[in-house]
Amino acid sequence: MRSFFHGKIAVFLTVLSLAFGAISMRAQSPPALNLMPMPAKVQTGSGFLKVDESFRLSFAGYREPRLDRAAQRFLEQLHRQTALVLASRETVDPAKATLLVSTEQESKTVQELGEDESYTLDVTPSGAKLHAANPLGVLRGLQTFLQLVTITPDGFGAPVVSIQDQPRFSWRGLMIDSGRHFMPIAVLERNLDGMEAVKLNVFHWHLSENQGFRVESHKYPKLHELGSDGLYYTQEEIRGLLAYARDRGIRVVPEFDIPGHSTAWFVGHPELASGSGPYQIERKWGVFDPAMDPTSEKTYKFLNEFIGEMAKIFPDAFFHIGGDEVNGKEWDANPGIQSYRKAHGIKDNNALQAYFSQRVQELVVKHGKTPIGWDEILVPGVPKSIVIQSWRGTDSLAAAAKQGYRGILSNGYYVDLGWSAARHYAVDPLGGAAANLTPEEQKLVLGGEACMWSEYVDPENIDSRIWPRTAAIAERLWSPADVRDPASMYARLPLISQRLERVGLNHRAYQRRMIERMAGTASPDELAALQLIVEALEPVKDYNREEIGAEPTSQTPLNRVADAVHPESDISRLFSSKVDDYLASSCKDVAMASELRAKLVQWAGNDVHLRPLAERSFLVKEASPASSALSQAAEVALAALDRITLGVPLSPDLRKQQLDGLNALELQAHKAQVTIPALPAFQKLIEAATAGGACPTSK
Repeated sequence: MRSFFHGKIAVFLTVLSLAFGAISMRAQSPPALNLMPMPAKVQTGSGFLKVDESFRLSFAGYREPRLDRAAQRFLEQLHRQTALVLASRETVDPAKATLLVSTEQESKTVQELGEDESYTLDVTPSGAKLHAANPLGVLRGLQTFLQLVTITPDGFGAPVVSIQDQPRFSWRGLMIDSGRHFMPIAVLERNLDGMEAVKLNVFHWHLSENQGFRVESHKYPKLHELGSDGLYYTQEEIRGLLAYARDRGIRVVPEFDIPGHSTAWFVGHPELASGSGPYQIERKWGVFDPAMDPTSEKTYKFLNEFIGEMAKIFPDAFFHIGGDEVNGKEWDANPGIQSYRKAHGIKDNNALQAYFSQRVQELVVKHGKTPIGWDEILVPGVPKSIVIQSWRGTDSLAAAAKQGYRGILSNGYYVDLGWSAARHYAVDPLGGAAANLTPEEQKLVLGGEACMWSEYVDPENIDSRIWPRTAAIAERLWSPADVRDPASMYARLPLISQRLERVGLNHRAYQRRMIERMAGTASPDELAALQLIVEALEPVKDYNREEIGAEPTSQTPLNRVADAVHPESDISRLFSSKVDDYLASSCKDVAMASELRAKLVQWAGNDVHLRPLAERSFLVKEASPASSALSQAAEVALAALDRITLGVPLSPDLRKQQLDGLNALELQAHKAQVTIPALPAFQKLIEAATAGGACPTSK
């Protein structure tokens, strides 16, 4: 219910709002250089290099077909960025080049961990020069040049600048889970394009899960024939993707998760399992009982053949064997396994898994690969050559490094959890316990990986759950440790997001299509109301979605409001930032109060416009509790803002009542599996309006 104070100040604030024009929650002005990741060393000058139809690219020094394809891709991206009609090929005369690229030597035939990715880029008003030791540095530098190109009063141009750049960490990855929801090759390719744009260099491909085995095996065709629902990658498709990734300077590390997370293996090969079966592809999410039999020599014979086959397909030096989340229930229930344990002095299931991991690691090494696995594979006695991927955090990563093991951090980079870009940005592979490592031990921390587990993503919305937030993670892994200001990151992120869309990602366009599907034959006003609510909400965080509503499965359509909203609402984040600025002004910034009020009025009045559409669309109707909650919460915040403006404070009792009411409204929004991210800002306004609060007497 709106406060009685509204009538007293409505005319004043309405006139004030009109004086300031249409209200928009704008971010701060972007910095001069919209680069992400920020280079290691940047020296800016004055002026611009003009970028127009006469732009020419030329190469000097070492040449290879990959560089030719990079040049073609660069020119195509520059065209999409500017719409300029550019020469389709580079010029052969370096003297006529706008951008001269010089390369010293070839890179490794198979891209290696720690290979040189450094480059220098010098831009002057008369031309630009990019120099790198090998093609990897050229690929990184070309992306930096594309990010430099901007619009000016005189046309497009690149600012005068001198850059010396190299990555802080050698392992900068993105994991995509194709097991739970199958991701077509086209989806993976556009995400590889996004990775290239922000200088990520490892694609970790999660290829087997309880819900699907996704790789064609010639040796064991029942794996993909019976364990995939027909959704798998042929070996020809895989080789094509590997070539696509290599062209972009990206290594591909396959993961086949064993001994747990392996139900799909057992549909075609129940002899590998510890239980009696029968087995079928899992449709639900979670940790399941089935696990491979670690006591059967048949298991290791099978895995030897399978790993050998896959090792020939995937050229990278690393081979991921998973190793996480085995609950041991099938092992406990199998008399043969228990007898084996006793006969071999294996005291518990942890020791049994350690035995299995050791045997599998030996097979991986036998086929010329370095084993990598999740935290659980680190047990006493494993070779120092293995690499630990930590989902547990920097404590675990530091403990591994102290024992001499290389490690990769993923804890804090799980983009499927829906955290803000700032929260991911604050996580550092050498933070926490890892900050106390010796310099030699810190060298064992190779970097990090963003992880996109696919319980709640499909090919339509997966890009939005990865991007643009993963660009902030990419900066954390590439840029110097002191590049960590979230305000600067957020100022640069919108333009990086636009650029990611230009390279083919779907992280913004998907939402419009989903809204139109939910709306059906909506009027423009109804469509606008649905758009407003979708832009203001976020999905519930972490794994709380599994606790709300009907239990989801791999066949549940991802077509709801919770699937359409962005993991981070820019509108709500900017509103919250404005509230902080307003309170920091002791509530004396009248213009900012007007902006806040306009947005609150918009939110408060939106639900009434959405209701007719909710009556006609079951998908919109499901979001009605969240829409109503946002409108009611905005009403409460609006009343608090009115009190602040009039200098009429809330009583402590009314403060408690309103804060409790906001908490109840948040729970109401959860019914639609979404959250109201502006709620903490609403609470701050209530606190500020309370007697004894920050601004109880502001005029």
